[in-house]
Amino acid sequence: MSHEISITGQITPDQIPMIAENGFKTIINNRPDGEESGQPTSADIATAAEKAGLVYKEISFAGSELNQTHVEDFADFFNQAEQPILIYCRTGARSTGIYEAAKNMDLLDD
Repeated sequence: MSHEISITGQITPDQIPMIAENGFKTIINNRPDGEESGQPTSADIATAAEKAGLVYKEISFAGSELNQTHVEDFADFFNQAEQPILIYCRTGARSTGIYEAAKNMDLLDD
């Protein structure tokens, strides 16, 4: 596999500079806003990412609601995104699921 990715749980805006310093170029968020109180919003993460020079994309869905459209949107963005890519959700499970689904459907470029 030639993809340079890391999958993680929820990140915060104050972690974005460190993420950039670690060489990431793109962040993909698979977690919808409002799942729990105190969760950083997508807009907050997007603002911090832009400030740090990172590309940010939200492709969020509830844990049990992954569908073909999500997978295709993820793959379309993933294939044109600059790597390495950090993909996150609440625990990392949702992000692993969407990445694996796209890979298993042969939607990801090598």
